[in-house]
Amino acid sequence: MYLSRNASFPILLLTSRFVLSLKIASALGVLEWTPELIAKEDYFQGEVDIVNGGIASLFSDLTVDLGSNSETQLLSQFGSHKNLRTIGTVAEVYYRIVANKKSGISSLEDLKGKRVGALRTTSSEYFVQTYLATVGLKPADYTVVNGLGCLEEPCAANTFPAMLKSGSIDAIGMWEPSVELGAEALGPDAIVFGGNQTVYREIYNLATTSEKLDDPDKRAEIVQFLKALKQAEDVFQNDPAKVIGRAAEAVGTDSTLLEAVWPVHRWHVQVPTDMLDVLVEEDKFVASYATREPIPREILAIVIDASVLEEALGV
Repeated sequence: MYLSRNASFPILLLTSRFVLSLKIASALGVLEWTPELIAKEDYFQGEVDIVNGGIASLFSDLTVDLGSNSETQLLSQFGSHKNLRTIGTVAEVYYRIVANKKSGISSLEDLKGKRVGALRTTSSEYFVQTYLATVGLKPADYTVVNGLGCLEEPCAANTFPAMLKSGSIDAIGMWEPSVELGAEALGPDAIVFGGNQTVYREIYNLATTSEKLDDPDKRAEIVQFLKALKQAEDVFQNDPAKVIGRAAEAVGTDSTLLEAVWPVHRWHVQVPTDMLDVLVEEDKFVASYATREPIPREILAIVIDASVLEEALGV
């Protein structure tokens, strides 16, 4: 009896050691995180707990292994956490602007003197600044108005689509589906800019810490999740009909609406070749809100770790 109990103990210990378990913090109110869900449910051979949060959660909750957000949030956190590492994209999204023709808008230049709905300090405001700069407009030439995004109708009064419809703003510039909902709310009075713009795309990325990557067991789990994420992204890219319904349900939106905004999303796992250039330029914007100097290029290079994805893809 005594020997039998002791004989079983090492077996239980060995079994539990190889159970893969990850905790991921993502912004669950946006579309961009949804490939993580499909990776978890369909491809990852282990346990994954996905909680609401983001890259900042890596430092507020040490049980979080991975966090995902836009590149603006990556830069914001790297300013005070130099052990932060981005290891690959979840999605890249080309933002758009929808405006009200009744406000006298027929071109981007016409946004001069107008009220543009965007979330301050985020990729939304940075996109508006960057895109409008292509036609010579500076931030002083228009007014950025804060509000909230909306995932499906009916949109609350303090959300951008409702504000656009009521006339309290003249345009919206941000991620989807708020722009699409704004266009639907205005109907024939809507004009959309940026369907083919290439000056800005959100780099919604997966990040972790150098400590997590230095732990051989945790690194192995992260590598396995990246493999699963790659499988999920392939479906998002090549056979979206299989996942649109599940993605829509996960964020509380309508699958028809998600289909409409699918073309502005690029679903792939990669470390973009221009990632460092993007971060260097964008950190000027982030630094202005963080009341710090922009981070030098050689320091920003540290935040990018392509080795994990290379390991996952067998490069």
